[in-house]
Amino acid sequence: MTYRRHSLAAKLGLGILLLTIPIFIVSMGILFLQSRYIVRQEAVGRATSALATTMQHVSNYLGTIETATNANAWLVTERLHPDSLQAFSQRVVLFNHNVDGCSISGEPFLFPQQGRYFSVYTIRRGDSIVTMREGAYEYFDLVWYRTPRKLGAPCWIDPFRDHADEDNDSILSTNDVIASYCRPLYRPDSTFAGIISTDLSLRRLALAINSLQPYPHSYYMMVGKQGNYFVHPDSSRLFSHTIFSDADPSRHADVIALGYEMTDGHNGQMSVTLDGQRCLVCYRPIPNTQWSLALVCPESDILRGYHRLTFIILLLTAAGMAVILFFCISATGHITHPLEQLESLAQHIAFGQFDVEIPRSTREDEIGRLQNSFAAMQQSIDRHVGAIQKANQEAEERNAELARATLMAQEAGRRKTAFIQNVTHEIRTPLNIIGGFAQVLRDELAELSEDETQKITQMMKKNATTLMRIVLMLFDSSETGTSEELASGDSRQPMGCNQLARDCIEQTRDRFPQLHVSFETTVDDSLTIPTNRLYLSRSILELLYNAAKFSDGQHIVARVTETDSSVRFIIQDTGPGIPPTTINHMYEAFIKGDDLSQGLGLGLPLTQRHCRNLGGSLTLDTDYQEGCRFIIELPKE
Repeated sequence: MTYRRHSLAAKLGLGILLLTIPIFIVSMGILFLQSRYIVRQEAVGRATSALATTMQHVSNYLGTIETATNANAWLVTERLHPDSLQAFSQRVVLFNHNVDGCSISGEPFLFPQQGRYFSVYTIRRGDSIVTMREGAYEYFDLVWYRTPRKLGAPCWIDPFRDHADEDNDSILSTNDVIASYCRPLYRPDSTFAGIISTDLSLRRLALAINSLQPYPHSYYMMVGKQGNYFVHPDSSRLFSHTIFSDADPSRHADVIALGYEMTDGHNGQMSVTLDGQRCLVCYRPIPNTQWSLALVCPESDILRGYHRLTFIILLLTAAGMAVILFFCISATGHITHPLEQLESLAQHIAFGQFDVEIPRSTREDEIGRLQNSFAAMQQSIDRHVGAIQKANQEAEERNAELARATLMAQEAGRRKTAFIQNVTHEIRTPLNIIGGFAQVLRDELAELSEDETQKITQMMKKNATTLMRIVLMLFDSSETGTSEELASGDSRQPMGCNQLARDCIEQTRDRFPQLHVSFETTVDDSLTIPTNRLYLSRSILELLYNAAKFSDGQHIVARVTETDSSVRFIIQDTGPGIPPTTINHMYEAFIKGDDLSQGLGLGLPLTQRHCRNLGGSLTLDTDYQEGCRFIIELPKE
């Protein structure tokens, strides 16, 4: 027995040994993360070095432009003559292959004989150079002229689409993105004479710097002070987009942060998501400008070799794990087979099959003793559960009968009390009025005038109508009334919408002589719908009655409109409206906004039930704030 126990312990130890595999996996994961970090750091160094080399090329380009401009600026001021200016402009372009154009523009009436405007421009077109005087246009307010004149010092002007104005000769139009280095010109007496502006094609500059890509899909982008793209592989973004407009602040905060870093003139590197792809971005400001150059390296390029190695190792790891898993399952399956049988039988017991028989085991280890203990426990449970179930069943039957009887008695008492109170309250007043006026007619009929008799009879009729309304409500709310309503709801006849609304208004006016109801309609008098006239008129009358009871009675509107498939009966007033706390319960029976107000709390519930049984609906327009607006909507067919 001791040997078998030790054998089981050895098997369980083997299972525990297999649990060390996750530790191996975690260790491999840490190793791969560290490798990823090393690869990334190497990529940062490679990208930074490439950016530095590219920045040197850009500085050389810009330095060539600046040197060519500064070297000729003093010669221009020494020889301020129209022909000399044209020669200097041509000379700057001719002897500097990085220069794409050069213009020399003078102050108004610099040469009186030439008029107000004098500007010469030389442009490089392939292997040829074209020099000519520009046409007359207001170049004094353009940014390349205004900015250096205001600063009194040389400066780079943000790239723009074309140097020439659209009013000039088309031969000067380059249709290219150019940046200009502009230097003010001063006469020997230090008075301002004009501007010399030298142009650099950013398209040619972009071709030169993009040849220095450290990775297959890496690219350069250059942005200005406001984040505008000056160099970008997607030419549609140039000038019309910025690094900020292309990013959603709620989802691309990293791109926004990169934009601020570049426009503020900082240098460094960041990991951001551009166009849905994770990228490493190294950026630096361009000297002597307000521009910033960035090298964008997709992480898919940086980690290409790392991913291939990861795939191979993961494949080998998966194969090894599959082999280990197979042997582990085989070993544990042999160990746990008796436990699985015991677990299956225990589930039957858990589901209430207490008579299932658990066989006894001949094994002497822990599993054998456990199985024999379960067998003894099952036999004991089976003996006691039968007696307990029988006693519980008898007790539950008695308790259920008592509970049903108690609830029925309580509900009957509550309903009886509520019914008597409400009916007594609503019927007592009109009965008292009718009885009082009947006494007056009996005792003093001869002494009453015709007007007084008419008023008394009208009052008696009004209260009799109130009693009839209460009786109809009680009948409709009963089971008999419900059955009759459903039967009547099936008996539908074509009814004129406008005429039915007018009839309801007249019936309401008979009850409330001082009532003023405005009738509006957008449908023809010939429009009819198949419906039950009795229950539709009761519904409209109930809404008119509530409007008269809870408003001043002078601003009630009854409106009939239609949609493509339905007709709407709208009743609105300017009363106090329905409190928000009551809206959710206003269709429940016997619920009133004020316990002291008149009514049984059945008007709106019955109206809603009538509308539904007629195939329509009753809704409260919550957007109407001047009082109440109820809408009855019924189908046309």
